[in-house]
Amino acid sequence: MEDKKIVCKDCGEDFVFTAGEQEFYKEKGFDNEPKRCKPCRDTRKQNNRR
Repeated sequence: MEDKKIVCKDCGEDFVFTAGEQEFYKEKGFDNEPKRCKPCRDTRKQNNRR
C-alpha cells in the first residue's frame, strides 16, 4: 500500500492517509477512507461531546 493524498471536506487542505493508517482501517473493517484531516476530526469530536 502507498500513502494517499486526500482533500479534507471541512477545511479543503490536503492530508496524507498513510499506508499504516490504511492497514489499521482495513484491520478494523472500515470500508471508507477518512474525509477529514486530523485537526478537523478532533474539532468535530469535541463539538459532538458538548
